[in-house]
Amino acid sequence: MSFTFRCLDAVADAPLVHSWVTRQYASFWGMLNATVEDVVEEYSKIQSSGHHHALLGIDDGVPAFLMEEYLPGSSPLNGVYAVQPGDIGMHLLVAPPQGMPRSGFTADVMESVLDRLFQKPGVERVVVEPDARNAKIHVLNARLGFGPAGEVTLPAKQALLSFCTRESFHSARAARSSTAINQGASL
Repeated sequence: MSFTFRCLDAVADAPLVHSWVTRQYASFWGMLNATVEDVVEEYSKIQSSGHHHALLGIDDGVPAFLMEEYLPGSSPLNGVYAVQPGDIGMHLLVAPPQGMPRSGFTADVMESVLDRLFQKPGVERVVVEPDARNAKIHVLNARLGFGPAGEVTLPAKQALLSFCTRESFHSARAARSSTAINQGASL
């Protein structure tokens, strides 16, 4: 599966992002009660920060997910763990499905996002800090090579700090590919 990425426009894309972040499935995003204006304000701050950046992932011309990349040393993670050179932080929100959900779509999105991040010069490790109660994302993170480092307290949540190295991502990607090939061979 191939996705393209484009820079999020905090004003023009706010109604779309608002329609995603205010749905119950996105409760861990922390914006269930946000207004469109709140979304504009939040993403205007992100896009102008110089250390945090939001992109829309496009699937066949249609926005399909929101990803954020950030420098952990300039984030609430600064001082929570020993930030290493080559660390980059990531947040991901997949849009609600248009029609029937596609099996494996979210894992494909995550793989594409990780691939993009690891193609950046100097990136050696991706850092995530999802809500500790978000069991679904912990399973997906593990499937794509993240290893948990333990719970940490952040301003808005108790989070499960996890890391994915370039090597663990490539191993997880190979395992996913092998599983897909084996499942296809048995059909």
